[in-house]
Amino acid sequence: MTETQQIPNTAHHTHTLVIGGTGKTGRRVADRLTARHIPVRIGSRGAARPFVWEEPDTWAAALEGIGAVYVTYYPDLGFPGAAEAVGAFAERAVASGARRLVLLSGRGEEGAHASEDRMKESGADWTVVRANWFAQNFSESFFLEPVRAGELALPTGDAVEPFVDADDIADVVTAALTDDRHIGRTYELSGPRLLSSGDVAAELSKATGRDITYIPVTLDDYRAELVRNGLPADFAELFGLILDGRNAHVTEDVREVLGREPRDFADFARDAAATGVWHG
Repeated sequence: MTETQQIPNTAHHTHTLVIGGTGKTGRRVADRLTARHIPVRIGSRGAARPFVWEEPDTWAAALEGIGAVYVTYYPDLGFPGAAEAVGAFAERAVASGARRLVLLSGRGEEGAHASEDRMKESGADWTVVRANWFAQNFSESFFLEPVRAGELALPTGDAVEPFVDADDIADVVTAALTDDRHIGRTYELSGPRLLSSGDVAAELSKATGRDITYIPVTLDDYRAELVRNGLPADFAELFGLILDGRNAHVTEDVREVLGREPRDFADFARDAAATGVWHG
């Protein structure tokens, strides 16, 4: 095969692949791209062209005709095997003609750095978006049922976290996918203020008009609860990012990228309560 034949023809690589395109940030990114008339392909198990991280044989079809990719990895970039999977996928993506890769990573999550590095080594035009814990974890994910039940039993003590809104993340990711100024940049996203779990419970109580109580528990007890609910026990270790204070300060990157302030948790809670999501 000649050198020219080995280089993919990128003229028809017009679609953007959104891995996890039905998830908290992925579906928001897909909506934003679609609103800009940018063709989107959803990367998920149930998609027309299924994408499964654990099944590399599914990657080629998902990448056909793709020029850019929003990369999210489940369960977490810091988990064993993540760096190898992300690296192999990034190399496959570039070889197939996808030049722009935007990776969702965790702020302060040192275990995710290997995955970031593997993506950078692929030769892609890359952007890394590191985010704090999502506000939407309380309305769409892990903590939805506890909020409905009126009790947040978490191993966070009095530690604080600048929860970031998934809509802000999606806006930054969309900018990174569509604007060359973000190539080669690493952004760290946070909300505008620090909140303890007690503060979160108070904001949720105000928004819902119900009493929602924060109950401190030990990390071991929370780990056991995860296992009982069929979730990876390693999720408990992510609370260390809150407990050791490494992320106990706000950042300026939402403002830098978007030219506006990040959305406050109180605004998230008010709007989420209006949808009735916490009524069960």
